[in-house]
Amino acid sequence: MTHILKGFIEEFNTKANHHPNRVFARFNGEEITFARLKTHADTLAAHLRLRGLKPGDRVAVMMRNSQFSLPVLFGIARAGAVWVPINAQLKGEGLRYILAHSKPKFVLCDVEYLATLKDCGAGTPSDALITIGGPADPGSLEAILRESKAFDDVAPDANDLFAIMYTSGTTGRPKGVLVSHGMLRLAGEAVQRLTAMRSGDVFFVWEPFFHIGGAQLIVLPIVEDVTLAMVDRFSASRFWDQVRGSAATHIHYLGGILQILLKQPEHPLDRQHAVRIAWGGGCPKDVWKKFSDRFGVEIRECYGMTEASSITTSNSDGVVGSVGKPMPWYTVEIVDENGNPCGPDERGEIVVRSTLDGALFTGYLDNPEATSRALVKSALRTGDVGALDANGNLWFHGRMTDSVRCKGENVSAWEVESLAATHPLVEDCAMIGVEAYVGEQDIKLFVKAKNGKSIDPRELSGWLTERLAPYQNPRYIKVVGEFERTPSQRIMKHLLSRELHDCWDRLTTGQSVGQAGSRDDQAAKSML
Repeated sequence: MTHILKGFIEEFNTKANHHPNRVFARFNGEEITFARLKTHADTLAAHLRLRGLKPGDRVAVMMRNSQFSLPVLFGIARAGAVWVPINAQLKGEGLRYILAHSKPKFVLCDVEYLATLKDCGAGTPSDALITIGGPADPGSLEAILRESKAFDDVAPDANDLFAIMYTSGTTGRPKGVLVSHGMLRLAGEAVQRLTAMRSGDVFFVWEPFFHIGGAQLIVLPIVEDVTLAMVDRFSASRFWDQVRGSAATHIHYLGGILQILLKQPEHPLDRQHAVRIAWGGGCPKDVWKKFSDRFGVEIRECYGMTEASSITTSNSDGVVGSVGKPMPWYTVEIVDENGNPCGPDERGEIVVRSTLDGALFTGYLDNPEATSRALVKSALRTGDVGALDANGNLWFHGRMTDSVRCKGENVSAWEVESLAATHPLVEDCAMIGVEAYVGEQDIKLFVKAKNGKSIDPRELSGWLTERLAPYQNPRYIKVVGEFERTPSQRIMKHLLSRELHDCWDRLTTGQSVGQAGSRDDQAAKSML
């Protein structure tokens, strides 16, 4: 395959014109053909243009996966606008900041999130709001898609901006990664290589599209004759029934998904499915063989970042625990703190370079400082720790900076600490990651009360729950009398206890498991 960065909308239009009845996706079993998707995308694009949208304007979207997800994404792209995906779990200041920072011309929002949107204080005007999934009033997406309008503008090219995808920072607010049409198309090519996909394959899609892990899948039916089998959300108890019902050949994982599936009761039908490959990031070495043996699938691990078109390396050689070797358009180097190359098996920062212009992002939205730290001499400084073995396989060893990988999300300590510090009883606080029951890590928050005050962890947890996304909400809270500090008064986080039994635990002293389903389903739900 010749590696040329290109857009995907023109290619989609061509395929829709030549094969209108080919099935692009099925959502909960309902067929979405290329023709239907193109008609809906064109209609939405034409509607937005009639309401004043110009190419390059931004459209924020806060929605769960539904039958409207693909028309929304393709309609925004078709109009030459820039998609701003918003994690549907966000609320309060986190949501307000992204809307204020990205300055969208329109906001498309599931009806169930209207109150959250209003309460965050972003001040979204009513004439900029398009609702999804509610009464089919004139301003709803459902009503718009019934209009069936034509749209004939030139399709965006590879270098045009497709999305601003916010990823949690490590010492500050979330950063808006500038993702081009070409980057998303390249992500599709990477998935094609990683998964050895072929014509007729079916990719099971449970992940939300507001993640790059989900977004990269929308180009797969364009680059190859495959079908997406979409469901509204992940369910551990229904997962394999859904996979069997869709005849899926590929499943995707992140975070603790594989562990959650392993914890489900063994069943005679565990191997009765069409899945050949499970692919994704975050499969622990001890889970790899257990999952493969039980369910009869091949594990293919990868590593990447939104900033580098999603996938940088892929493991197609079966080296258990490794994230594999670089895609043909990338090179990976491990450097020490002085920028010098590390030797085989020596740990250092993962640095990514590309021979393909446009494969790496151009920067973060309105954040030149963060951009200059990430892009140094045309190379991406990932902030991740890794090592290369003698055979060129990359091994991932975690984040260098102050963040926690929790339930499939990068959670910035700054985000949680800055919010917790505003509680009227909290004088100071610190957040760390600790061992999780499932997945990568759980969050432990240490708090010091103001002089003469006392803190009830249960009350504080309830207060945080109202203001943080579920994946940001600390599981553990420990009240301390004082923090050990550096001479510059920074809290010495490496000295904080990582014990799980010396603190208040939200899952064992908060809502009981019986009130909200199984522990595994709770953990999985909090990832989405």
